[in-house]
Parts: sequence; structure tokens; C-alpha cells
Amino acid sequence: MEEVKLMKGNEAIAHAAIRYGVDGYFGYPITPQSEVLETLAELRPWETTGMVVLQAESELAAINMVYGGAATGKAVMTSSSSPGVSLKQEGISYLAASELPALIVNVMRGGPGLGTIQPSQSDYFQATKGGGHGDYHLIVLAPATVQEMTDFVALGFDLAFKYRNPAMILADGVVGQMMEKVVLPPQRKRRTEEEIRQQCPWAACGKGDRKTRNVVTSLELDSAKMELNNLRFQETYRRIEENEVRYQEYFTDDAEYLIVAFGSVARICLKAIEDAREKGIKIGLIRPITLWPFPTKRIAELAAKVKGILTVELNAGQMIEDVRLAVEGAVPVHHFGRMGGIVPNPTEVIDALNDKFNI
Repeated sequence: MEEVKLMKGNEAIAHAAIRYGVDGYFGYPITPQSEVLETLAELRPWETTGMVVLQAESELAAINMVYGGAATGKAVMTSSSSPGVSLKQEGISYLAASELPALIVNVMRGGPGLGTIQPSQSDYFQATKGGGHGDYHLIVLAPATVQEMTDFVALGFDLAFKYRNPAMILADGVVGQMMEKVVLPPQRKRRTEEEIRQQCPWAACGKGDRKTRNVVTSLELDSAKMELNNLRFQETYRRIEENEVRYQEYFTDDAEYLIVAFGSVARICLKAIEDAREKGIKIGLIRPITLWPFPTKRIAELAAKVKGILTVELNAGQMIEDVRLAVEGAVPVHHFGRMGGIVPNPTEVIDALNDKFNI
């Protein structure tokens, strides 16, 4: 029988982590994602599943605890919001360079700097372009519902372990704070030490013998070997791009104009499109679910069928760059966005379409 509960997106992350069988959560409170840690503290999973839950002394400490746990093959995660994720970037780069699976949750707030505690989508560049240093990518999942906040914990971990690459759930503050009904997944058992050694032979303890343990590091002083490392990373990224692109489409079959939006903004745009279609205006929507890998090919295909594209984002215009790269000038691409924590309504979206394309 399905277990259905009403909860916030942040709370759903915590419940999903326990039910996935996560080994450890290391975090630090920051609005608007503090309920992740608060919910875990309330549920006390260390007494039921054995999951470690630790409030670290800082964001830097939290991400390096994740690095240590991931190096042993454990399923470990952290969560934060925009300025906190900025502090974690060095550790995230280390995770990527060491080919370690881990899950990072970013519930975005407005910036730059400390900014506002209100919702934003202005960490798109940070997440999809690699906010740390080096030629690396994160697998980036953008939930639009509380149910997806739940489901993407398992998906994020599964992809992270499949490709030995960190994954990020990039949610805006609206999704983190809003409440919806959620179908909770069944409880999984945490893996035994023997199962971890079998599944993760690359881990520090993977060989099970102190004398022959693996060395997990992101450091390589030989330039030729470092280039080979990077070439291996790039091959992994190509496989991810080939196999893991995810998106949803609405009303694209006969659309004359296309909106591209992710997260909570996609839901606002869908309502705008429904209203516009009642007036005979044919607009479609594509919602990228994976922001990296980005649905470049599908957007290019849709661009060949429409007169123009509008990206709608809670930022000054970031995803629009990837849309323009996909379209390659085939049709005009414009941006509409709000900043500072202001969330547009459907009427504003339609007004933006009228302003940009005179429809």
C-alpha cells in the first residue's frame, strides 16, 4: 500500500534519504533549506537505519566529510543553499576529480553574495558549468515538484554511483518550501561492508586488506598522467550526455512558440500556456529535468518547428545561453526573468511573449 504524506520539499529530501539507505548526511543550516537537517534530527535515523547525521562546524567541513565518506564507497550527501554551496565548491571539485559518487542538494536563494532568503534560480551557471576549478561536470537534476524532490534522491545516488561522479539536486526555494502530497518510497536496507567492497572496488577500503588499500586522491603531479585522467573524465561525460538526458514536453506538437523553463517556473509557464491556448495562441513548453546533461538535441529539433523561443528563469538570464547554443541562430531566443526573490505570475509570462514576439 502506498504511503502518502503532506510535506515540504526539504522534508521530502530527508525522508527520501533515510528510505534510500543513505549512510551519512553532513550539513550546515542555511535558509531556505534548513528543514533538511532539522527533519533528519527529528527523525533520528541513527537509531533505526544506522544513518550518520552530523551538523558540521561549517560548510567547508561538511563537504570534506562527504569527500571522506564517499572515498570509502558509502552513500553520503550534503545540502545547503546558494552561498553555502559556494563555500563547498573546492570540495565538490575534489569529489569530481577523485571520481567519487555523492549527492549535493542546493535549494537556491537569491544572490550574489548573501543576497536574499527568497527563491531564485541564479545558481544555474554554478551547477552546470562547474563552480569549482577544472574541466568537470556534475549531473544536475532540477525538480519541479515535492514528489520529484523525493524521487531524485534515489535517482541522484543511482547516477552518481553508475558513473562515479557527483550529482546535484538543484531546486529553487519555492520547491524546497512548498507543501504537496508525496508518495514515499519503500525502505531500503543499507549495504553491508562486504557489499560495498564488491560494488566499489575503487574505494579506499575496496580491497578489504590494509596492505593493499586503494589511494583516493585528486592530485597528480605528472602532467601527462593528469591529461589522461581528464580525457577519462571527458569520456565519462560523453556517456552521460548520450544516456541520461531527461526532459518533459507539453503542447509541443503544434506549437508556434516555445517556452523553456525548469523547476517551479515551469509550472507557472504551464499555467500561462493553458491560458494562452484558450485564446488560440499555440505555445509549447519543454522542461529540462537534467540541466546537465542539457536536452540540446531535443531543443534544436523543436526550434526547427517554431517561430521563436522564450526562456523563463528566476535570474538575469543563464539557461538562455545553453538554449542559444542548441538553436544555433535558427530562431530568435529571448529571456524573461525576475530576480531578488520575486516570482512571476502566468500573466507576466504571456506579457513577456507578447513583448518579445508581438503575438
